Amino acid sequence: MINGYVLGESLRPGAEFAPPGLRVRAVRRLDVSASVAGGQPPLWTLVEWEADDDAAQEITDALAAALEPAHGWYADFTAGDERVVVFAGKVFRYRRGDQRGRAEAVAYGRSVGTPEHQLDWKE
Repeated sequence: MINGYVLGESLRPGAEFAPPGLRVRAVRRLDVSASVAGGQPPLWTLVEWEADDDAAQEITDALAAALEPAHGWYADFTAGDERVVVFAGKVFRYRRGDQRGRAEAVAYGRSVGTPEHQLDWKE
């Protein structure tokens, strides 16, 4: 089972994130005004989802196509023992615990403007 989330505000205007097999678990509205960076809205919509393991590639492709490239937005999830970190048009996959793989994804996040304190996904 894959579990993940996507922030509604991280999607490009007009984009749709609706890969086959995606099941929404919850939608929450969060006030994150104390921790946002320039250009990010103070309220975020957190959409928690789940899918079967065999949907990982479709979810990855859908996220890479739908995420807004400005401000370094990303989404991440685990599929088995693999961590998947998706930016607009760029995907990182590495085994959980792989510090080198994680470091590459973090470096890319920094290069596209992800605020440092938001590069906090788990290994």
